[in-house]
Amino acid sequence: MKLFMTTTILATCALAGAAWAESHLPLKEMPGIEDRDYWIPGEVNADGKLEALQEVVGSAAAKFSGSQDKPIQIALIYPSADVSDFWARNFLAMTKRLDELGIKYETTEFASRQIEHSLQSTYASQVEQDADLYDYVIFGPSELATQADNISKLAGNDGFSTYVWAFHTPLKYLENQPDAWFDFSSAAGALTMCDYMLERLGKDVTMAMNRGIPGITDNQRSGDFKACVEDKGNWKTAYEHYGEYQREGGFEGTTLIMQAYPEATIIHNANTAMAMGSVEAQIAMGKEKEIFSTGWGGTGLELDAIRAGTLDATPMRMGDDVGAATAEAIKADMEGRADELPMVFLGRITVAHDEMSAEELDALQKEAFRFSGVGALQR
Repeated sequence: MKLFMTTTILATCALAGAAWAESHLPLKEMPGIEDRDYWIPGEVNADGKLEALQEVVGSAAAKFSGSQDKPIQIALIYPSADVSDFWARNFLAMTKRLDELGIKYETTEFASRQIEHSLQSTYASQVEQDADLYDYVIFGPSELATQADNISKLAGNDGFSTYVWAFHTPLKYLENQPDAWFDFSSAAGALTMCDYMLERLGKDVTMAMNRGIPGITDNQRSGDFKACVEDKGNWKTAYEHYGEYQREGGFEGTTLIMQAYPEATIIHNANTAMAMGSVEAQIAMGKEKEIFSTGWGGTGLELDAIRAGTLDATPMRMGDDVGAATAEAIKADMEGRADELPMVFLGRITVAHDEMSAEELDALQKEAFRFSGVGALQR
């Protein structure tokens, strides 16, 4: 149900471009492609498209150039009933950016918890059957492989455009690929952090790690970081502790590291909870000034620790980028420019660190949550 006005020629060209790209994936091959059942962003994004959309998302809104007879209809199927505020923040970011763009819209939310896979399937079937009611469907899968059939089903419906939130690894075996994926990349964050750490601390350093749970997220946050600093800086890893993303795990791992591996002057933590536990352990042993500590994500807790001088650096996500980019993708589609979009959008990640002034840290936090607000959301 496309209620907005675009020229037939532009829309036809965009659809033809999208269809060609989908039938010719991957656009390029990168190391390890034969061992994966998914593509990584660099394999499906045409050169320059991701960077162009990131620049748009970080800039002031440019008004929608077309006209609308009625508000567009957006269905959101996502686990927003869970504790994480990722979904609520990106909903706020998307809708506020649409307001800035001058696009009229109405939303219908289909909420679930992360573990309610069957309920998500029911919602997906309902929305697919009512395709004439919607222009855009945003799907936040409870788990990617579990919801693969539903992603393909929604993407195969010509009645609306389908966007996926919180994943950036298009599955190779999908019969129908969604129009775009929106997420943050732990791998990209690891490389950003690697470059920063090498520039600041140099080569031939010994570190230890509080890793999360074995799997793709920790492989990227911890494994890719480790590989990068060892390869580019000749760093050595004295010990790796799996703290299961828990504060207690960070505390226990750091206590062990400080006692058994005093040569490790850097502790890399794979999430906020472990970073906070690590800091507590260092303070308890009076060694917080002797160890360079990192976190992950740039949460409020991490930024407060940096301000307090107990955490040194963290890769910080510009949290509202996913929602804002979705709004910009909708605008581009409505203007017949869908072919300008990357298949996978990745939110910006920068490094927040203890050499920044209070004003710089405040500005970074304000930018990250420029739509959803710096403080905790009311639930």
